[in-house]
Amino acid sequence: MPRVLVVLAFAALALLAGSAPALAHGFSSTAYVDVTSPGTGHVRAELGLEYDLLVVSAADYEHDDPLFRQGTAAFDAHDPAAQAAALDAHAATIVKYVTERFQVTTQTPCAPATDGAFRIEQREGVPYAVFALDYRCDRADAHEVHSTLFPDSEGYVRDTKTIVTYDLDLTSGGAVLDANQRSFSTQQSVGARFWEFFRLGAEHLLTGLDHILFLLALIAGSRRLREIVLAATTFTLAHSVTFVLAALGLVTVPAAIIEPLIALSIAVVAAWPLWRLWRRRSNPAEFELAGEGHLSLDRAGWIRLAVVFCFGLAHGLGFASALGIDTAWSWTLLWSLLVFNLGIEVVQLAIIAIVFPLLVLVRRRSLAAPQWTTGLIAAAVSVMGLTWFVERIAAG
Repeated sequence: MPRVLVVLAFAALALLAGSAPALAHGFSSTAYVDVTSPGTGHVRAELGLEYDLLVVSAADYEHDDPLFRQGTAAFDAHDPAAQAAALDAHAATIVKYVTERFQVTTQTPCAPATDGAFRIEQREGVPYAVFALDYRCDRADAHEVHSTLFPDSEGYVRDTKTIVTYDLDLTSGGAVLDANQRSFSTQQSVGARFWEFFRLGAEHLLTGLDHILFLLALIAGSRRLREIVLAATTFTLAHSVTFVLAALGLVTVPAAIIEPLIALSIAVVAAWPLWRLWRRRSNPAEFELAGEGHLSLDRAGWIRLAVVFCFGLAHGLGFASALGIDTAWSWTLLWSLLVFNLGIEVVQLAIIAIVFPLLVLVRRRSLAAPQWTTGLIAAAVSVMGLTWFVERIAAG
């Protein structure tokens, strides 16, 4: 029966793994905006928007079929130069669409303009259109930024989180705009900024299926609460290191490397209890001598922590990529980054507090041997990780 359950789990989760990326892309998007003031009355906003979403939405809104055909052909060809050329050829359509949904105001709306120069960047393995809007504004002590970017008539995006960093009105900071909060002022309170980035970190972990599965793999491979606490702490330290290094511009790794590595980390960490189960069955005397957790098992535990730490470094770069951290000091306030990280940790601890006791209960009540319950979970998660790894390698 345990073997049959493992096979069924393999089949079900392989199907889920194959459909997960498309589902995740269809629910939400992230936009990145950096707002600065080069001079009095001049505000410059550099925007990064998902390329395919921008093309489909702008073409549909403006009934611009040539933009749709040229833009989608360039997207399907995975050709950044062709993608930038498509945007340049239809700059008026793109700018009209965006400026009606993204505004900077003082007492009155600021007048936008653009130089029409588009470039393509990769963020989390997805092409982004990056361009600048220059606004002429009345002199004021405060500016407000408004965003209603996506969803639109394209119909397959539920919401967009617009991550804004700014250096305006003798102050600097960051904000997160979404359907619940469409605008912010440069005079916003410290508490408001804290809550926005804390919420963003919490939601990023909750909606990031790959990070949740990695955490599930850690829990499934731990026999005692002490083990999961050590593993989770190791993971936290590791991803915090690369998170900060990325924010300081000291580490930059392409998404084409990071995303497959994150998927591989899920498979490897999830396979750990399977390896331990195989050792138990092939060398029972060794486990009896070790007393279920000493000598060679302690050494194996340290090796596991080292593996978790190494893969945690990759996850930290993934978190940084989610916030658009790709240049030195791309955030003007480092504390916003740390608050985002705090949101991740709170959700991580909450998942551990809920899942680990349930796993212990299931193990104790399992009709089969308790280790088969762990093996079933580990095998299913490992298959999903390997499937994502192959998909992300194939996608480049």
